[in-house]
Amino acid sequence: MIKIVEVGPRDGLQNEKSILSTEDKFKFISLLCDAGLRTIEVTSFVKAPAIPQMADAVELYTKVKNELGDRGVAFPCLVPNMKGYETAKNLGVKEIALFTATSDSFTKKNINATVDESFERMKEVADAAKRDGILVRGYVSTAFGCPYEGTMDVKKLISVTKRLFELGVYEVSVGDTIGVATPMQVRSYIRALKSEFPIGKIAMHLHDTRGMAPTNIFVSLEEGITTFDSSAGGLGGCPYAKGATGNVATEDVWYLLNSQGLETGIDIKKLSEASQFILSRANRQTESKFLRAYLNTGKV
Repeated sequence: MIKIVEVGPRDGLQNEKSILSTEDKFKFISLLCDAGLRTIEVTSFVKAPAIPQMADAVELYTKVKNELGDRGVAFPCLVPNMKGYETAKNLGVKEIALFTATSDSFTKKNINATVDESFERMKEVADAAKRDGILVRGYVSTAFGCPYEGTMDVKKLISVTKRLFELGVYEVSVGDTIGVATPMQVRSYIRALKSEFPIGKIAMHLHDTRGMAPTNIFVSLEEGITTFDSSAGGLGGCPYAKGATGNVATEDVWYLLNSQGLETGIDIKKLSEASQFILSRANRQTESKFLRAYLNTGKV
């Protein structure tokens, strides 16, 4: 079975200007559970002024844990530093995500630190998580291209990925933050990663800015990738990457995988209901080509 990591509640909503209620976010997550998603990134423990949408992280995660904790779903949360980690640990979060990039320019805009400095911050968190028995996943932004530095050398991706595994992460999610990756580039970079790391520990986090995400996912599948991040309805973007539209839509990923006879455990009708709900609350039109066609025709 292919693993889908649903990032809509966190990565999908973090850049939305209208602040959604905690109740709406919770209902969205509940509907995603109903649709068969088994890994749903709930929120991020960051300073509210930095990302106002995540200001209710404690309240939201507490509600998710108390009311959905018995559903057999993993609810990871993004953690930027030790303060965020301590909050997550005290709430009973079982899995966290750490993030860095291949580009110093991007990390300076994002977290006011170089890539090296980001690792200094992450090490303290990773060491604490290891002691506390909390799973850690790693994100690498700008793996293929940076809005400030252009195309990124695969050697930087290899170096950053190696350092994340040395921290103790169980998986590295490779991010096409601004949606510039091409199939040839994706194939080349994955083959470089495969020469250094177990392919089962690499995931892909692709944005569909230029309409290439599904094709890039197909290439990734051919190269042995079995875990993909996606966002219901195609919600998302990056506040530090101008013009970067949302993550690839979970519906579009489902359609591609389903066409190849690959099982995801997702009920597409229920997933579309979850997406319609949150899109209506965010006053947004969907970026998902599949969802638009499905809503127009009623047919898969």
